[in-house]
Amino acid sequence: MLRLNRTTRVALAAITVIALGFMYIPLFVIVMNSFNSSRVSGWPIPGFSLEWWGKALTNPAVHAALLNSVIVASVATAFALLLGTLAAFALQRFRFFGKQTVNLLIVLPITLPGIVTGVALSNTYFQVLKPMGINVGYWGMIIAHATFCVVMVFNNVIARLRRMHPNLDEASMDLGAGIGQTFRLVTFPQFRSAFIAGGLLAFALSFDEIVVTIFTAPPGVETLPLWIMNQMARPNEVNQVNVVATVMILLSLIPVYISQRVSAVTDAK
Repeated sequence: MLRLNRTTRVALAAITVIALGFMYIPLFVIVMNSFNSSRVSGWPIPGFSLEWWGKALTNPAVHAALLNSVIVASVATAFALLLGTLAAFALQRFRFFGKQTVNLLIVLPITLPGIVTGVALSNTYFQVLKPMGINVGYWGMIIAHATFCVVMVFNNVIARLRRMHPNLDEASMDLGAGIGQTFRLVTFPQFRSAFIAGGLLAFALSFDEIVVTIFTAPPGVETLPLWIMNQMARPNEVNQVNVVATVMILLSLIPVYISQRVSAVTDAK
């Protein structure tokens, strides 16, 4: 066991406290400002009030933006889970010409700056497809999100597949199990945690995406990040943003808890 002297332990503890402070003090300020009695955010807050909670939770624009974010993130994640898993199996289990090129093309969207992806998709939607009479509309935004969500699932699943031994699948089929039964009872349980983790990452990435959304969202459609960005230009409405941000902080604990539980169950097995 590695033993550290007292000076090193104190230094590491101080660095840890400073790092955690940089991460969590701003979040604390946001939470406190959601209860600010003043119309303008600041610190320290002059008093406590639930006025902004009432306005934010009954604001139809917030409801519409949240619904759009959930729909886009959910559908994009569903596409990503399907396509990312299939691509991971294809690249891990089969050999074919251009395999490395296909791998590069799958991973490339996550390495490109969001503004490049957004401009490219916007030009395609509005300067190529629209003149041809194809109006992608809402689905264009979902497809745009799916392009980088696929990478999250692909990376997680293929990393797990590389550690799996194919002999287990072969043994299952030798014992009379079909392809579907082998996948359900042998293969899928082995990469299930990576599958779920990839899905959670994809959903979080899509839900939070703003750059690509700016370029691909149809007119009049706002996701929650777009609504927050637009409201930040209105100083008297910023405390509603603080309320929404506080709710999102609380909701973000759910996928963290789920991922921790999945990891614990996997480690126990």
